[in-house]
Order: sequence, then structure tokens, then C-alpha cells
Amino acid sequence: MIQLQERRTPSPFSLFNLAFRPFFLGGALSAILLMAAWLVIYSGGIQPHHYTYGVFWHAHEMLFGFSLAIIAGFLMTAVKTWTNVQTLYSWPLAALFLLWFSARLMPLFPAIEPWLVAVTDLAFAPMVAACVAWPVIKSRNYRNLMFVPLLLGFFVANLLMHLQLLGYTETTAAKGIQLGLFLVIMVISILGGRVIPFFTERGVEGVKVTKHAWLEKAIIALTAIWVLLSLTEIKPLIIGISLLLGFVNLIRVAGWFDKRIFAVPLVWILQFGYLFVALGFILYSLSLLDLISTSIAYHAFAAGSIGGLTLGMMARVSLGHTGRPLKVGPLIITAFILMILAAAVRLSVGLLPLSYLTTLHLSGTLWMLAWVLFLIIYTPILIKPRVDGLYG
Repeated sequence: MIQLQERRTPSPFSLFNLAFRPFFLGGALSAILLMAAWLVIYSGGIQPHHYTYGVFWHAHEMLFGFSLAIIAGFLMTAVKTWTNVQTLYSWPLAALFLLWFSARLMPLFPAIEPWLVAVTDLAFAPMVAACVAWPVIKSRNYRNLMFVPLLLGFFVANLLMHLQLLGYTETTAAKGIQLGLFLVIMVISILGGRVIPFFTERGVEGVKVTKHAWLEKAIIALTAIWVLLSLTEIKPLIIGISLLLGFVNLIRVAGWFDKRIFAVPLVWILQFGYLFVALGFILYSLSLLDLISTSIAYHAFAAGSIGGLTLGMMARVSLGHTGRPLKVGPLIITAFILMILAAAVRLSVGLLPLSYLTTLHLSGTLWMLAWVLFLIIYTPILIKPRVDGLYG
């Protein structure tokens, strides 16, 4: 992994020096505000403007707001390392961040035309795709070009939602939510297979992970097929592939695991987060058999894998790309634990001696506390320049 030596001198305010900075900070803040708003909306029976139905708004913002922001920040930062080509920074990066932020803010104002909300929101994924594609093509690093169609897939999923919200279709919003969630899992499957073994071996002394080339290729191919099949109604095949993906991902995680990871929080949080991917596939197959609620399966992916992996990756990437030691203190360790508990509580709806609403509030509160702790530690890290004086 090449660390570029930039000639530019960083200023004391370095938020827009590299993509991970604004999108990690904005994403973490949105994780708190969006969850707080959702608990109020759900408890009060409020229907938000433009999204018309509270569940649509919650799903949309957690996928195309929070999750896509983190993916954008990570990819545009990682592509710089993979290609040795400078990615977006300074005022163009600030403009892209403003586009994302505007899409979060505009639905709050009823006077803004719904079509303008949709156009603003839909523009973000293609813009990120272009920002990723340019350095990849310029460097001929074609292996990483796969992320461009995935980002454009988010545009399609988001479009399916907005078409129904604008009244052009009647039943596409739910399919857009599902496609958006499954595309996030696809991204996690690709990036997780690359970085979690690497971070494990680099972070835990003496650990050598086990990777099988055939398994890695099979997981990516099967996940792509699973995402495409989710757009169809071929339920028996989807159930079979979901179960298979659950099994092969368990094998994948088992190859990474070593009990020594528990001494390194930046590693165990990633492996725990990825374990929820395998669990999500298994639970999804059970939901298609009508044995459990689809919501439980979706939240294994969302609260467990997306929550755990974004928090863990953001914590590590923010340290590494600002020249800081890859170590976290008690507050961030507590945040990791709170995130795992938030996911466990959300999946325990109906099993705990609590009402449904109380369980949701407990899970949401744990989620928000985890991100509050992240912001306490990482806000100055993301705003201030690298400690080694380099630009980035």
C-alpha cells in the first residue's frame, strides 16, 4: 500500500484534504440524528414530507444517506492508495459533500419541490462513481473498476424509491430498499475479503489468516448472483443461495479468526461485524421460508454488519490516514461494544421481556451512544491535519 507524499502544505482546518474526512464525520453525525429522528417518527406516528411513509424515510436515509456516505469516503480514499492518483480534495470535495448534505436537508422543507429533492439525492451516487472511475482508468488499475457499476447500482436502487415517491410507479420503493441494502452487503463482501485479513495480520502479531482463492472468488460471484436474483421472484433459488452464502462466509470468518484478536479491538470489531453478514444470509433464507420476520434478517445486515463494520473501519482508517498509531482507548472500545449490543438487541425483538417499542428505543439508544463516543474522539482527528505534516 503506497502512501502518497503530497507537496501541498495542510492548513489547520483539514476537513476537505481527503474524502474520508468529511464523509466519515458527516456519516457519523447523520447516524445519530437519523436514528433519533426515526425513534421520534416511529413513536409518534409521524409521516415525513416527501417520503410519505416513515419506514421508507428511515430505510432510505440509513442506506442512501448514512451508508453511501461512508462507502464514498472509504472508496475515494482507498482508490488514491490503490492507484497512486490524487482523488478529490479541497473545494471540489467540499462541493460533493454539500450535494450529499443537501439531499439530507431538503426533504425537511415542504416548500421544496419533490422532483428537486429526488434529482439532488439521485445525483450523488453517479458523481461518486465518476470520482472513483477517473483515477482507476487513468492508472489502468482495472481490477477496481468493479466499484463503478456497484455505485451506479445504488443510483438504480435509489431511483426505484423516488419513482414511487413521485407517483410514477406503485410498488418499486420496497424493491429499491432491498436492492440498496443488498448492494451494501456486496460492497462489504468485496472490501471485507480484502482488508479484514490484511488488517488482522498487520494488527495482531504472529497471526496468519487462512484464505482460499476458490472461496474468495465464489463468495463474490455468488453474492452478485444473489443481488440480481433478489430482483426476481425465484424464491427457492434465492433461499438456496442465501443459505450457501451464509455457510461460505462462516468458513471465510473462521479462516481469519485467532483468539489473539481479542487483544486488538480494531481487529475484533471488524470480524464481529463481518460475522453478522453470514448471520444475515442465514436469517434471510429463514425469512423467505416464513420462519422469521424479514425485518430481523434486514437488521442483521444493517445494524450488525453495516453498523459494526462502518464503525470499525472508520476508526482504523481515520487513524492510519492521519499518521496516528493504530490503537484505540477505552471510549472507542466501549463504542464497539455498544454497537454489537445495539445489533443484538435489535435482533432480539420479541425475545426480550420488553415491548416492541421499548426494544427499538433501547437498540437505537445504544447505536447513538456508540456514534457519540466516536465523534468525541474522532472529530478533532478528522478536522485537524495529519500528525506527520503530510497533506491528506
